[in-house]
Amino acid sequence: MSVLRRAKTWEISESEESDAETKPELNRDESRPIITISTDLTETQTSEHKTVPSPATTSDSNQTSALSPPRPYGPDTPSPARKRRTKEEIEADRQTAREKKEARERQRAARAQEKEERRQEQQRRREAAENLKRLRPENCLRCLTVCVDPALLQQEGSDILLDTLATLEWRFSIESQQLPHSITWTRDLPQQGEDGNGSVREEQVVLVLDLTDFMDVVVSVRKMLQYEGEEGGVGSILSPLLECLNRDVKKVVTLLVTDSQPDYRSSACGVRLLDETLQSKLGMGDLDFEEVLVYLQLCKNISLVFLDGWQEVTNHVCAVTKALSKRPYKLLTERAEMPFCVDGSWASGVRVERDGSGLIQVWSKQIQQLNRVSPAVASAVTAAYPSPQLLLQAYQSLESEEDRKGLLAGLLVKSGGKERRIGPEISARVYHCLTAQNPQLVLD
Repeated sequence: MSVLRRAKTWEISESEESDAETKPELNRDESRPIITISTDLTETQTSEHKTVPSPATTSDSNQTSALSPPRPYGPDTPSPARKRRTKEEIEADRQTAREKKEARERQRAARAQEKEERRQEQQRRREAAENLKRLRPENCLRCLTVCVDPALLQQEGSDILLDTLATLEWRFSIESQQLPHSITWTRDLPQQGEDGNGSVREEQVVLVLDLTDFMDVVVSVRKMLQYEGEEGGVGSILSPLLECLNRDVKKVVTLLVTDSQPDYRSSACGVRLLDETLQSKLGMGDLDFEEVLVYLQLCKNISLVFLDGWQEVTNHVCAVTKALSKRPYKLLTERAEMPFCVDGSWASGVRVERDGSGLIQVWSKQIQQLNRVSPAVASAVTAAYPSPQLLLQAYQSLESEEDRKGLLAGLLVKSGGKERRIGPEISARVYHCLTAQNPQLVLD
């Protein structure tokens, strides 16, 4: 079946000719026969029935294609060329990326380090608070153990000591000591418990002797002094005591002399009655006995206390125990960073604000710690040099040592309506206080 229908003969009527003449401006395409082309043909129909396009159709298609706008990017139209980066630009971009990455890593590391520092600071504060809490007397008292030699339990009235310690809920133990008839103290150290060194022995030692044993000690010391300090052949009680003191010179030994007689309630009365006993039995005079006491106290650091019975011995042991419990906390609090503070109305110090107000008052108080330096003198110095740094710079600007010592000597001091100068002595002391390198230097 032919898809193109075409008239074999062109017949033009007169009316059509007249219309063509009257309307010459009409589009010629309207008078042409319409050629319909079916596009729904299959490939088989197209191959079987080959059509030949008419010249008119060809010309119309060419005209239509000429009038239609060209497509922007056809298959034959080349695309615009992309600008390619140079090696320098690529390397610069890579370098910028690396720098940004390194900056981020540095910030991350700085934040991590700051976080670790805050954690360590909090840990240090927590440990310091725990150590301070552990060193308080009420807590430190629980770490002390009173060690009693078994030989003391054989004396009458020694049960008073054990009953008192049990009533106070203090720890005590009965174990053999290096010195017979002695009482010592041990302190637990929790921070060293893992190393097997969980306790330390205190330096205080209390030696409880009756009157007979003490007389033997006096006789032994007297014989030793007669032989010009030779310690050979001394008594059985004094010999281990001297050996212990020779091994550890830091030991502080106290001799508690007890007796059932009520006359030994004071040291002076006890010495007097003991002197009478020694003079009557051993022929020793007052000077001999005083020489023995001086040797014990000054040469061997042995104190002597006369007590009346085990109740007073118990009170003495309790007092020493409480003193030992307070010692760590006192050592910690007395370790001040500004040791120039003295007792007085301003002993608590001067409050220093964040803006620095109050520092000049601290500087004035520091100068007043020197001997014979009044508040008026300190005010004159602080008025001329408001800070220690300014005074040190003034010292450095001078060449000779004498000029530095007398730098403050000419400052006027107004006190009580009168004026006077500081003088060379105080000026030299202030100079040595700020510039001396010897910590043992005596300023006055």
